Amino acid sequence: MATRTAAKKKEKSFEETLWDAANKLRGSVESSEYKHIVLSLIFLKFISDTFEKQRQKLIDAGLEKHIDMVPAYTKDNVFYLPPESRWSFVQQNAKQEDIALKIDTALSTIEKTNKALQGALPDNYFSRLGLDVSKLSALIDVINNIDTLANPHEDVVGRVYEYFLSKFAIAEGKGKGEFYTPKSIVNLIAELIEPYKGKIYDPCCGSGGMFVQSLKFIENHKGNTKDISVYGQEYTSATYKLAKMNLAIRGISANLGAAAKDTFANDQHETLKADFIMANPPFNQKDWRASDELTDDHRWDGYETPQTGNANYGWILHMVSKLSENGIAGFILSNGALSGDGTEKEIRKKLIENNLVEAIYILPQNMFYSTNISVTLWIINKNKKKRVVENFGQTRSYRDRESEVLFMDLREVGVPFEKKFIQFSEQNIQDVAATLHDWQTEDSGYTDKPEYSYTATKEEIKAKDYSLVPSKYIEFVNKDEQIDFREKMTSIQKDMSELLKAEQKSKDELLSVFKELGYDIEL
Repeated sequence: MATRTAAKKKEKSFEETLWDAANKLRGSVESSEYKHIVLSLIFLKFISDTFEKQRQKLIDAGLEKHIDMVPAYTKDNVFYLPPESRWSFVQQNAKQEDIALKIDTALSTIEKTNKALQGALPDNYFSRLGLDVSKLSALIDVINNIDTLANPHEDVVGRVYEYFLSKFAIAEGKGKGEFYTPKSIVNLIAELIEPYKGKIYDPCCGSGGMFVQSLKFIENHKGNTKDISVYGQEYTSATYKLAKMNLAIRGISANLGAAAKDTFANDQHETLKADFIMANPPFNQKDWRASDELTDDHRWDGYETPQTGNANYGWILHMVSKLSENGIAGFILSNGALSGDGTEKEIRKKLIENNLVEAIYILPQNMFYSTNISVTLWIINKNKKKRVVENFGQTRSYRDRESEVLFMDLREVGVPFEKKFIQFSEQNIQDVAATLHDWQTEDSGYTDKPEYSYTATKEEIKAKDYSLVPSKYIEFVNKDEQIDFREKMTSIQKDMSELLKAEQKSKDELLSVFKELGYDIEL
């Protein structure tokens, strides 16, 4: 009798199987291109499945005369699909030489038939790329095996989208992948700012992940997703389409503007006042405005005009200008924004003096797929005063933290992910969020913890020249304080600059002396 093998090979998930099939396209198409191919096909399969389900429902109810009437589908938030736009038609023609053209036609027809999808789907994308028919056909066969409606309680297509977006961000590597913020960071921001009711906004929304996790946060806390309205803007056309598809498959209605536009140059939500803002702006964005552009923009009212060479404080002031009277924002920035000099320091000083900065978190290294540096999570709160707030049926009495800022060091928090990356576990997220909420709440018993958290007053921050570097405040008792490399290099740069200036001054003085004596000397 044959013996069983000691170890059984782990069965691949359908996401992994799909990823393997998609990878076969890599030989002829860049990952930045084929993500749109794969996600467009998954989108087409999903809306076709929902269409067929609604169609059968009408037939079963004896309403066959309505099966080709658009309102019979849109009334239940289902997209109507003409015959040539249905997955069954694409699958039947998968081996044909003109399959790319048929897919482009299907997507174009869907967009024309459903106003909610205008500007969302790729335009002549498949035909333009000249895809290998056999590889595209194989991918269609794999996607055909996904039953997107198998479990109504499980977001199957959402799972696929999240898996693929993260895998594409990893595959595209450093300098790319900006369209995706790791899910555990988004979940942390949601738990910190608690977007339970009102308007939520992301000024650089990428693929829409902030909105997806915000609504999941509401569902997890037994809230009503209808209490939230979603606003966003995205600069890159391909990513704008990706966001619209990502939200459409989840039934999330969002105002992302009429088209992909630059948030600074063409703000499509100019009068918006948001209750919650979640964002991951491009790190240290250069050339975001010309020197003579946006100098008197209303978004900087009361502050210095942000410098042209780095958009970090442009993003901060843009978000501050968008917050409602009790609005709160959670966003990611590079660590350099914590301690920059010049204009950045003047803006940071006013943000602190205006009692807007509520919390600063240093995150672990290797959380982002596009950079391995440690980055910072900021919490900006328009109302840090003593007040009572009710959300999800629970009342929280806030203590007065107007003149204080919570600093937290999360560099030792997190678990390994995809071998070389770090992510926050669910427990990590709950623990960090609980720390902030205890800190905010009266009679919670919150106390600062060495090497983890510290409450700094405005006076303390002023004494440290308005730096928001957490390690300047958090007590380190069991180990040497971790060095902030950027801050250290900035300090060295200043010292070197002063030394070189002093050296030049000495040379000039020496040359002047020789010149008075009648000698011309070159040094």
